[in-house]
Amino acid sequence: MDEKKFKLEKAKARKLRQSQWWKQKVQSGICHYCGGHFPSDALTMDHIVPISRGGKSNRGNLVPACKKCNSNKKYYTPAEIILKEKLDQDVCF
Repeated sequence: MDEKKFKLEKAKARKLRQSQWWKQKVQSGICHYCGGHFPSDALTMDHIVPISRGGKSNRGNLVPACKKCNSNKKYYTPAEIILKEKLDQDVCF
């Protein structure tokens, strides 16, 4: 993804972070990945399909995640995380 598109998607995410929709999402306090309960300010915005992998900053691709899950996910897609856990090794596509 080129730099211009990357910056555009980041800007869209920043705008959505201020929206009522996002505030309601984090108000639940539930991490999308581990299901743990956290204070709303402890949840981060995560792109299910990372921007660097072609993901978009839209409601269908953004979820609240705890800092630990967001850090562990890195730039992987959910399918790659499952494969990584099943194979107990890093995966590359």
